[in-house]
Amino acid sequence: MQPSSLSHIIVGLSGGVDSAVSAYLLKQAGHRVEAIFMKNWENDDSDSCPAAADLADAQKVCDILNLPFHVVNFADQYWQKVFSHFLDEYRAGRTPNPDILCNREIKFRAFLDYAKKQGADYIATGHYVRKGSQPISLLKGSDPLKDQSYFLYALDQAQLAQSLFPLGDLSKLSVRKIAADIGLENHAKKDSTGICFIGERRFKTFLNNYLPATPGSMETPEGEKMAQHDGLMFYTIGQRQGLQIGGKKGKSESPWYVAGKDLARNVLIIVQGENHPALFRQSLLTASLHWIGQPPSLPLTVKAKTRYRQPDQACRIFPIEDEHHHILFEQPQRAITPGQSIVFYQDDICLGGGIITE
Repeated sequence: MQPSSLSHIIVGLSGGVDSAVSAYLLKQAGHRVEAIFMKNWENDDSDSCPAAADLADAQKVCDILNLPFHVVNFADQYWQKVFSHFLDEYRAGRTPNPDILCNREIKFRAFLDYAKKQGADYIATGHYVRKGSQPISLLKGSDPLKDQSYFLYALDQAQLAQSLFPLGDLSKLSVRKIAADIGLENHAKKDSTGICFIGERRFKTFLNNYLPATPGSMETPEGEKMAQHDGLMFYTIGQRQGLQIGGKKGKSESPWYVAGKDLARNVLIIVQGENHPALFRQSLLTASLHWIGQPPSLPLTVKAKTRYRQPDQACRIFPIEDEHHHILFEQPQRAITPGQSIVFYQDDICLGGGIITE
């Protein structure tokens, strides 16, 4: 869904190819386009967090496309609205998804507020999603390999109404081709996989700077001690890498996986085998759900994801007391993780979602 008339649009440029092509497409359509680079982290750069390189790439894009370019600092908002929550969740033994909160509070709130003060009609980003109308809905991107609706389920009607997603009908391959054809140097730049606005740092070292680690034991569900962990916050449900458990007498050679956390005892529960029964659950609880449109009548049968790029899974939503909900899946689900989000769909429509509590 694109604006019906020529508009003043401010694009959030990350330095990557997706936001760059978004800006190009909007300018080609005749809109008045400006760009901003959001600076949201004040600490010095490291080799693994190349914010300065991203800024330089964004500036090059604007030079080539002849766009006004601004750098805007949202570091205070990021710390207060996103990073402090991020630390609280890890402190509580959960595994948060900061990208979802970052989108809601920074990219589509702080940035949107800034753009409106500059007189913009819309903001635009390089997300692979689409919009529907009457009422405004969030739709999956046409490229199933790049659909990013999972990360935007927490947006509301007002945020969606003032946001544009020029790449919603495109594939990643076609976006890279457009960038190469118009001479953008970042046309082959790899996608970022780091923490939203913080980058691809060494996670354990980074988190240790803010939270004290408390080592403890790794145990089987039966209570057999197998090794030591470095701190529960460094592990997530379903994790295989980094456990550093060698061959054990009387045990098979199957790899070990994280199956749970006993916070009271500071114990990491581990099991052998990718399909161990302890890794599977058929239901979960979630806190207050966010609905993009009108809240539906419950119980409701929908499809859902408990992690990005997971195939849609059939489930039923049941309300329980205090705005919590019980989600029952048709089939047991692997590695459901407290702190992560469950996102609901009907066909291509993203209905909303919530945080997994247990």
